Amino acid sequence: QVQLVESGGGLVQPGGSLRLSCVASGNIYIIYGMGWYRQAPGKERELVATIGRSGIANYAASVKGRFTIFRDNAKNTVDLQMNSLKPEDTAVYYCYAFQARANWGQGTQVTVSS
Repeated sequence: QVQLVESGGGLVQPGGSLRLSCVASGNIYIIYGMGWYRQAPGKERELVATIGRSGIANYAASVKGRFTIFRDNAKNTVDLQMNSLKPEDTAVYYCYAFQARANWGQGTQVTVSS
């Protein structure tokens, strides 16, 4: 069982920045994919960014060029640097890690509003 704990969400004005962090703990032997998903009210959960152990990243078209994902395999962490935030980025952001199965964090709220 892998536990994921997110931090770093909050309220930010349009154009601002936030950095989300996630740390994995528990019975870890090797985590393959890690990443971030988000879910806005009334919408389905969607991929934001994922990153493999090699560091190869994949981004949703809506965040490419604004968000950057970082991963530290030794520390079992994955961060998401979010710049030029827009109101449509408002959502609950969930950390994801794949080890034997998909594991999810509890989510952290990001609100972009003036």
